Amino acid sequence: MPATEPRSGEIYDLGYRGYDGPRLGRPYAVLSLYLYTLRGAFGIGRRASSKVIPIVITVIAFLPALVQLGVAAIVSEEVDIIRPENYFGFVQVPVALFCAAIAPEITGRDQRQRTLSLYFSRALRRRDYALAKLGAFATALMLLTLAPQALLLVGNGLASNDLFEFVGDNWQDIPRTTISGVGIGAALGAVSLAIAAQTGRRAYGTVAVVAWFLVTWPISGILVSEVGGAGKAAVFLAPFDVVYGATLWVFGEGAESDSVQDMADLPMWTYAAALMAYGAAGAAVVLRRFERIAA
Repeated sequence: MPATEPRSGEIYDLGYRGYDGPRLGRPYAVLSLYLYTLRGAFGIGRRASSKVIPIVITVIAFLPALVQLGVAAIVSEEVDIIRPENYFGFVQVPVALFCAAIAPEITGRDQRQRTLSLYFSRALRRRDYALAKLGAFATALMLLTLAPQALLLVGNGLASNDLFEFVGDNWQDIPRTTISGVGIGAALGAVSLAIAAQTGRRAYGTVAVVAWFLVTWPISGILVSEVGGAGKAAVFLAPFDVVYGATLWVFGEGAESDSVQDMADLPMWTYAAALMAYGAAGAAVVLRRFERIAA
């Protein structure tokens, strides 16, 4: 038999080089994911179709403030159509639509595209990922609720006859508005993400978040008004009623006559406690979900 020829091989230099630059570590990774998620919530850096829904909802959230400022400019006197403690009542549906449209995208995109393993294989830990997503979506909701009220406050001040007198009479609205906006963003954002994170399918997540907002609302009202007694506690089932009651408590206001809060006849501070409980429970579910999800 002829002798087999020895195998030959070649080595190619493909130009791969190791990274020897600065390593910024976990804090920078968390901040980068936070900013990326916050920008994505408003469609920044994404295709044009991804910007339509956030922009439309944001414009709707600004409409009550713009209407009041427009009326004040026409009549040339101080107009008080919308008070800060009532503003959420005018924008609660846009806020719910924002949660339903954006929360499933924030939590579902990485599940659908199977990129979670890439995140978790680096400096970013599972808990870091969940906290960055929670913080970014809560911040987006805070901007959606606080920015129109800031415009309203500044516009009313500039339209008043005496700016310093206006500030002296209304300065307490600034911390109260901030507290209520932070509470709304943190609680509604956490629960919306907790619901949406259970599935990678955007349509399922959207329907589930919408159901939490809109299905519980009439059920709560029926139980409070028709059952009474222990049924009054059903007021805490509806996020709209909880948020509005908590906002009234922050501003030191009582329940409006014939409202569901008036019919429930519960201390106003209980709504603030329920809102904090919602936020804590939602955050815990999100953290648990991404601690256990397959990547």
